[in-house]
Amino acid sequence: CLCIGCYFLLPQQIKAVSTDIEQTKLRCVSTGDGVPKENSPFINNTDNDKGNSYDGTNMALFEEEMDSNPMVSSLLNKLANYTNLTQGAQEHEEAEEDEGPKKKAVKSPQMGTFMGVYLPCLQNILGVILFLRLTWIVGTAGILESLAIVCLCCSCTMLTAISMSAIATNGVVPAGGSYYMISRSLGPEFGGAVGLCFYLGTTFAGSMYILGTIEILAYLFFILSFLSPFPMQTYIKKEDEADALLNNMRVYGTCCLALMAVVVFVGVKYVNKLALVFLACVILSILSIYAGVIKTIFEPPDFPVCMLGNRTLQNQNFDSCLKTEIIDNLTVTTKLWKLFCDGPEFNATCDEYFTKNNATNVQGIPGLTSGVISENMWSVYGPLGMLVEDQKLPSIGGSDPAQDIYLPYVVNDITTFFTLLVGIYFPSVTGIMAGSNRSGDLRDAQKSIPIGTILAIATTSFIYVTCVVLFGACIEGVLLRDKFGDSVKGNLVIGTLSWPSPWVIVIGSFFSCCGAGLQSLTGAPRLLQAIARDGIVPFLQVFGHGKANGEPTWALLLTAGICEIGILIASLDAVAPILSMFFLMCYLFVNLACAVQTLLRTPNWRPRFKYYHWALSFLGMSLCLALMFISSWYYAIVAMVIAGCIYKYIEYRGYKDIKISPSPCKVILSDSPSPFSLDVPRPQLLVLLDLDSDQVVKHPRLLSLTTQLKAGKGLTIVGNVIEGTFLTKDAEAKTAEQNIKSSMSAERTKGFCHVVVSSNIRDGFSHLIQSAGLGGMKHNTVLMAWPGTWRQSNDPQSWKNFIEMVRETTAAHQALLVAKNVDSFPTNLDRLGEGTIDVWWVVHDGGLLMLLPFLLRQHKVWRKCKMRIFTVAQMDDNSIQMKKDLQMFLYHLRLDAEVEVVEMHDNDISAFTYEKTLVMEQRSQMLKQMQLSRTEREREIQSITDESRSSIRRKNQGAAQNLTLSQQSSPMEDTQEDEVAQLIHDRNTASHAAINDKAESGPDRVHMTWTKDKLFTERNRNRECNANVAVRDLFNMKPNQSNVRRMHTAVKLNEVVVNKSQGAHLVLLNMPGPPKNRGGDENYMEFLEVLLEGLNRVLLVRGGGREVITIYS
Repeated sequence: CLCIGCYFLLPQQIKAVSTDIEQTKLRCVSTGDGVPKENSPFINNTDNDKGNSYDGTNMALFEEEMDSNPMVSSLLNKLANYTNLTQGAQEHEEAEEDEGPKKKAVKSPQMGTFMGVYLPCLQNILGVILFLRLTWIVGTAGILESLAIVCLCCSCTMLTAISMSAIATNGVVPAGGSYYMISRSLGPEFGGAVGLCFYLGTTFAGSMYILGTIEILAYLFFILSFLSPFPMQTYIKKEDEADALLNNMRVYGTCCLALMAVVVFVGVKYVNKLALVFLACVILSILSIYAGVIKTIFEPPDFPVCMLGNRTLQNQNFDSCLKTEIIDNLTVTTKLWKLFCDGPEFNATCDEYFTKNNATNVQGIPGLTSGVISENMWSVYGPLGMLVEDQKLPSIGGSDPAQDIYLPYVVNDITTFFTLLVGIYFPSVTGIMAGSNRSGDLRDAQKSIPIGTILAIATTSFIYVTCVVLFGACIEGVLLRDKFGDSVKGNLVIGTLSWPSPWVIVIGSFFSCCGAGLQSLTGAPRLLQAIARDGIVPFLQVFGHGKANGEPTWALLLTAGICEIGILIASLDAVAPILSMFFLMCYLFVNLACAVQTLLRTPNWRPRFKYYHWALSFLGMSLCLALMFISSWYYAIVAMVIAGCIYKYIEYRGYKDIKISPSPCKVILSDSPSPFSLDVPRPQLLVLLDLDSDQVVKHPRLLSLTTQLKAGKGLTIVGNVIEGTFLTKDAEAKTAEQNIKSSMSAERTKGFCHVVVSSNIRDGFSHLIQSAGLGGMKHNTVLMAWPGTWRQSNDPQSWKNFIEMVRETTAAHQALLVAKNVDSFPTNLDRLGEGTIDVWWVVHDGGLLMLLPFLLRQHKVWRKCKMRIFTVAQMDDNSIQMKKDLQMFLYHLRLDAEVEVVEMHDNDISAFTYEKTLVMEQRSQMLKQMQLSRTEREREIQSITDESRSSIRRKNQGAAQNLTLSQQSSPMEDTQEDEVAQLIHDRNTASHAAINDKAESGPDRVHMTWTKDKLFTERNRNRECNANVAVRDLFNMKPNQSNVRRMHTAVKLNEVVVNKSQGAHLVLLNMPGPPKNRGGDENYMEFLEVLLEGLNRVLLVRGGGREVITIYS
């Protein structure tokens, strides 16, 4: 009945098996901490206090590595409790919650597309430029060129929004927004440079909003006229009056900045809560504009503009647009007369132009049906100081610039041209990243961000386009070109159009600018804090610290200081182009990041948003670059120099200890290998091939699998080892290399070939694993075929080499892929029909298991296959919740797959499992005792001979006198064999005596001299005795309980996998690690055979511990 593959037991063994099964059941039930650990090559006895939640019979095969590779159920439980807190108010709320006796339950994000993305984007896009400068832009550039400016800028932001939506839906984007996107896509150098530029842009945007707030305050209370420290009435020349205006803006802007900074420092959560109030004011103001436009059709508002000839007058110091008026039947001069003459008398000396031309009133808002649109169609650019004139009115006499500067004409305060207006207008379309910055608050960020952002841009673009047309169709050209509303008594020009009152626009725009300024002072310090905490710019690390609740105090102080620089400039028109540069550079690199990721087709590039293309991103990038130089070529150069200096500084001094991966090109040029990371997640393969005696590749399908995994991307090294010395095997190595290259060419595998000659196979493969590649071009994954003939091989070194390679890849932190039945894998010419790639995710060891099906499905061989993911639930797991968590996890990973949770309860160990374990251990024992290979016998004999040669010679000295002359003349080989025979006889005698407990003492032992015939006779007799003893030991064996539990895991898991995935095109499965104690290596191979029994194509996956699977962008 005794055979190596025997599955039958004798009657007395069946009884023993039944007894052991009952004992196993009692152990499983009676122990509260799970199955007791015992001495076993698969158990680490020092970890008795660890992994209690994994004790049991179902997962015993994976329990040695549970500390580093947790069960999927525990990973999903952590992900279910994950929350991505946003910056600002929620940091206060979380700090308050942590102070309580118990931490409150994590609240899941509930904001939808409308509240979470659409409205915040509207609030950030619509603002100061719309209310304070759009009418002036329309009057100066004309309707056609204004539409060109609006379309140019809105197209830029729309293309950027498409690229940003692709990046933002490629994972969760935490605090940092565009900085986070670019640094994780293009590397920390680009991310740091653009992040700081975006920070400066946001800071200067705060300056612009504060200046806008002060400008609106001038309309509200006329504080710049009456309460200002630099009263403008004291100045006669217009340039002096302009200087006084700027000084007043600086004073009041500084005070406003200080007040806003205190508000942000003390009560930032109230700023966030008031954001909707500010947005409501903006929306009401815009609605009042449209209502006013409709009202002009029936009843235009009365806002007369006083004209002297064809020149526009500042209507602030006079009431009536008349030179003289009749009061009590007396003709008297008016206040207007006093402005142009040196006295109120009729004979006073007056300005020549005033004398020759009449003063007339022109309706400032003639209405939508007046036909004024044709007059406002074209541009009216001019230099600084140019008078605002209406060319259709009569005019007598020319202008005298030397005298005009003292007269109350409306003039250009700056030189106007097309490119200047582009730079001033562009800040009105920024703010498109408000939604992506709040992704942690969104119920479904990957759906809400693209829809909300693109919808907000479409809405604001419609508002801007319609406002341009309606302003040009309703408002007189001279009033449009009056930037500060001097001709309508200092009213906002856009306010004159609104209904029911200009105060709606004034109050709405005031709250809009206040809210936008507070948001900038809230967001900019957090962006700087995110950059500082990443550590990419060493001198900024101090700004990563803040208050206990996370508030960036030091970053807020720096932001306020930089914001003060913009306020000291004091001109909204001068500040706007500066922040346009920084925003345009940020948008440029967002488009670049999307284009690069799309062209490289990196495996982690899996956006949920599908309506993007690298050409659109490239067009957006080109448009951003063009707008930078259109707006201001010197500002563009300065911004690029700043970004370049930051880039080189980070490259030289930064990111020594940070966790951001460098850009792909940097990885290739670096001197360290790249682990799987957010930027370089593609497996770089080392393929270990087997060759036959003719140096021909045994498994060419392994190269086909390589091609299907890589698709020509990344690094591939194909290696082989030839046993021998390089001097004698040089020709064979060249032949093998040539054959491998031919096979690679036939299978379309792009990569390098590396053949190593080594004294033994194991060392050769070890050298390949350690040293293949160069610098950053180094493999991180090893691909090899399963040793299918390890049971039939007479040389156990084949499977021992396999296990040692598994251990070495783990020690080198490299992933391992083992293809079983690799010859049945499809070729590159095959086209698999509809089927499935089944992933059995038992333990989480880095995430490569989830990445491989995605890579395979990119190839046309596997393109029609669907992905199914199976995971195992234990007795204590909620399988329904696990399925929901896994589906959500896959959704965040942007993977389309069917999910199924398989329940595996702690069942009793069956007699079949017990019997299979017993047969496995019997076979292992018999191989050790009876089937040692010739190589091992010779190695053992040589070792024993070297160790004991001197003692044998001493024993033979006493018997040397009995030797005959024929023995003395025998060859040296006979002498050596006699010495060995003496040693083997001694060892066998001692072994036999120890086994039968009859070891004799030293004095009773007889030393004999042996001849050859007696040697062979005694050797055969000892072998028969040892074999009989071994047979009796085998029948008395009892299987190790830990091995029984591992066999139970393999049998049960195999039953489930075969039941669910027998018809799958490919099965991917977590590969259990080899035992820490090498005594159980052969049992490990048996466990894997049982685990994979009945499956056709299997790819065992073992993570290296450094690859990353992440829900982040």
